[in-house]
Amino acid sequence: MFVIVGLGNPGKKYENTRHNVGFMAIDALAEKYGISINEKKHKALCGTGVIEGIKVLLVKPQTYMNLSGESVGDVMNFYKLDPEEEMMVIYDDISLAPGNIRIRRKGSAGGHNGIKSLIAHTGTQGFMRIKIGVGEKPSGWDLADYVLGHFSEDDKVKLKEIMPDVISAAALMAQGDVAKAMNDFNAKKQE
Repeated sequence: MFVIVGLGNPGKKYENTRHNVGFMAIDALAEKYGISINEKKHKALCGTGVIEGIKVLLVKPQTYMNLSGESVGDVMNFYKLDPEEEMMVIYDDISLAPGNIRIRRKGSAGGHNGIKSLIAHTGTQGFMRIKIGVGEKPSGWDLADYVLGHFSEDDKVKLKEIMPDVISAAALMAQGDVAKAMNDFNAKKQE
């Protein structure tokens, strides 16, 4: 089984905020592949299904972003899976412009508290990831206010346009073809 985690915050208050693009990506994957995300377990909303012949578990941690690792660590331990080979995480990145995604085989937390928590609870930073650009915070803004804010109408359009690429990249990565996903989707789309 392959675990695909989307990071975000639970509750209506946080729906469609920049910090919740991971949840949005999981919802898009679920819709495309007919997977119901209705199981409550491991401090998460989960759904089991098949993506391009690979059995997957889609996971939306309900612990709030900064504690995401509690949920994900529990999932990986319960199923006895290797986070470096059998897990991918989808989340927001302020260093990428909206409409851009970046795929990585592994990496540091880069200041992202959700990723810091995952590293702490899985014991590795060697997990695959898809970063979705949400743009840099405007000068003078508090970072938390920015990532918990809503997308502009222009950025909503860019996000909608990039989501099919996120879905395709996730499918390739689940099948073990991270190199192809990187080659196909790491090119800059727009600034």
